[in-house]
Amino acid sequence: MSQLTQGTISFINHEKKYAMIDYEEGNKKKTVRASIDEAIQKQLKAKGVIKKVHHFMMGDVVSFIVKLSDRGDRMVATQLEFLYNNALDVLVNKATIQNKFIGYLKMVDDQYFVKEIDSYLFFPVPFSNWQIKPAENELNEQVFFSLENLHKKEKITASLFNNKYIPAFETTVKLFKSKTIVEAPVVKITPHSIYVTIVDDIQAKLPFEDNIAIGTIIPVQITHLGKNKIAVEKAIVTEE
Repeated sequence: MSQLTQGTISFINHEKKYAMIDYEEGNKKKTVRASIDEAIQKQLKAKGVIKKVHHFMMGDVVSFIVKLSDRGDRMVATQLEFLYNNALDVLVNKATIQNKFIGYLKMVDDQYFVKEIDSYLFFPVPFSNWQIKPAENELNEQVFFSLENLHKKEKITASLFNNKYIPAFETTVKLFKSKTIVEAPVVKITPHSIYVTIVDDIQAKLPFEDNIAIGTIIPVQITHLGKNKIAVEKAIVTEE
């Protein structure tokens, strides 16, 4: 049976989907290459070899098995599984006190990331449909960001401080702050929900009601506004 080994990721290339792992064997320091392809991780998870799919980072302590590559020309690490990351723990602890970091904006496989300036850890940057994504000339530039989803380390993401939004969202923010009642037309109906338009392409949903048709105007008030979600409730309009 192959021996399970433990090491630390010392270099990572997300674009080419591989990492280099430093480990010790017989009191000798060695380095081995491993694939970090998510498709391979999903296969290993389906077979029960690893517990969960992980977005690997610099400093990750991992377990793996060293074996001869399929081409037989070198040793490689297989069955890669994340164990822990002390550098990540430090950032999470810092975020609970002051959640503001500096990093560099990157793009890998059409996905935006920030690379934290001291640890070199990569964090994905999700964008809502209402945000304006950074231009190409903004890549590799320093940005300020905060960390989100701190309670689940495998799902931590970064949120940029200088987020930019489409004009319709800026208008929606003003409507929310002023508690304005919006005359919202119904644009979609499902068995459980009614979808209305707030401003331009920005939509929200209400619970299903009978006798509502496409085009019906419903007065609503925005009760929650986040960069990924808008919640509304039916407003009561009083006659003066």
